[in-house]
Amino acid sequence: MNFSVNTNIGAQVALDSLSKTTSDLAMTQKRIATGSRVSDATDDGAAYAVAERVRGDIAATTSANDQLGNAQGMIAVTNTALNNVDTTLQSMKALGVKLADGTLTTSQRTQYQAQAKQLTNNMLSFIKNANYNGHNILNDPATTANNIVQDGNGTVYTINGYAAVTNIYNTVSGANAWTAGDAAAALTATGSLTTAIDNTLSQLNQFGSYANYVSAQITYNSAVIDAQNTGIGALVDADMAKESARLQALQIRQQLGTQALSIANQAPQSLLSLFR
Repeated sequence: MNFSVNTNIGAQVALDSLSKTTSDLAMTQKRIATGSRVSDATDDGAAYAVAERVRGDIAATTSANDQLGNAQGMIAVTNTALNNVDTTLQSMKALGVKLADGTLTTSQRTQYQAQAKQLTNNMLSFIKNANYNGHNILNDPATTANNIVQDGNGTVYTINGYAAVTNIYNTVSGANAWTAGDAAAALTATGSLTTAIDNTLSQLNQFGSYANYVSAQITYNSAVIDAQNTGIGALVDADMAKESARLQALQIRQQLGTQALSIANQAPQSLLSLFR
C-alpha cells in the first residue's frame, strides 16, 4: 500500500460519490417539489418539447370550446325566440279561424283584429330582442354565415342567420286588417299564416341541429383535452411514491458519503506517527 500526503485516493473516491449523491438528491427534491419528472428542457429535452407542443394543442382546443360556448348561448337565445314565435303563430291560427267566420259582427271582428295586432307585435318583439353578445342571427336580412371555430386546428363550423322579419313576421303583419276572406286564404296550405308557421318550424329544426352539433363538439373537445392531459402526465409527471423512496435512500447515502469522506480525510494523519 502506498501512503502519500499529496494524493488521497480514498478521499477522491468518497468525494466523487458524495457529489453524485448530492446531484441525484437535488434532482429528486426538484421532482417532488414540482410533481414533474420533466419540468424543463434540462431534465429531458425531447420529452419537454413533446409536452410543450401538446400543451399548446390543449390551450387551442380550450379556446375553441370557449368560442363554442358562446355559440351555444347564441343558438339557445335564438331557439327561445323561435319557440315563442311558434306559440304566437299557433294562437294566431286559432284566431284566424274566428276571423274567417263571415257571420261576425263588426264589433267582434274589430276585437279579434285587435288581438291579431297584439300577437304580431309580440312576434316582432321576440325576433328583434333575440340578442346575444351583440348578435341577433334571427333578425338578419342578409342571412349572414356566422363562422365559429370548432377545434384547436381552426376548423370552422357555419351557422347561418335567418331573416325572420321578412320570412315570418311580414307574412302575417297585416292580420289586424284581415277580412273573412283574407283569414280564410291565410289558413290554406299555401296561405300566409301556414307559410309563416312552416318557416318557423323549419328554422326550429335548423337551429336545433346547430345546437346538437355544437353540444356534441364541446363534449368531444373536452374528451380530447382530457386525453391530452393524460398523455402529458404519463410523459412528464413524477412517480411520487418512487421519488419518496428514492429521497430516503439518497439521504442515507449522503450521510454515509459524508462519513466516508471524513474518514478518508483522516488517513494522512496516521502518517504523523511514523515520524515520532
